[in-house]
Amino acid sequence: MSDATHDIENLIALMAKLPGLGPRSARRAVLHMIKKRALLMTPLADVLSEVAVTARECLNCGNIGTTDICEICAAEKRASGQICVVEDVADLWAMERAQVFQGRYHVLGGTLSALDAVGPDELRIPKLRGRIAAENITEVILALNATVDGQTTAHYIADELEGLGVSITTLAQGVPIGGELDYLDDGTISAALNARKTF
Repeated sequence: MSDATHDIENLIALMAKLPGLGPRSARRAVLHMIKKRALLMTPLADVLSEVAVTARECLNCGNIGTTDICEICAAEKRASGQICVVEDVADLWAMERAQVFQGRYHVLGGTLSALDAVGPDELRIPKLRGRIAAENITEVILALNATVDGQTTAHYIADELEGLGVSITTLAQGVPIGGELDYLDDGTISAALNARKTF
């Protein structure tokens, strides 16, 4: 095998490690980039190199940005007294895309999981406690996934924050807009029925 072929195989193997890409998808992506070298591959390599140097985790909330304190934490207008707790950065970015929350965030870096040996010490829960007093937080919104681990983590955090004088809320759960009952799982229907409101 030539060095060039070996490099291409290495690139395919690395791409296959990305979430959502297996070996076949990675191979197709690499071959497409090679065909569109000037348009895709060279700019992608430049941006990857730049991001590898500049990307860092916000020291305050755990968001990913290019400075030690991210734009959200640095924005005074976002000091609303609300902090939204999310599992990871992808969840924070999803909330930001919706453009409905104007407070600050706290990224846990995962959820409690006995199977994966993730306990409270592996998450950023002590940092959350510290931020509540330092940032005059009045409401903590637990925006964790509606999974067993997500809900276990939410209950643990609620217990940890008890007595700190903050309101603890969670996202509503149930039937999504445009959702049809026939396509929903039993857990979603159950949550929607239990969280019903006056019509």
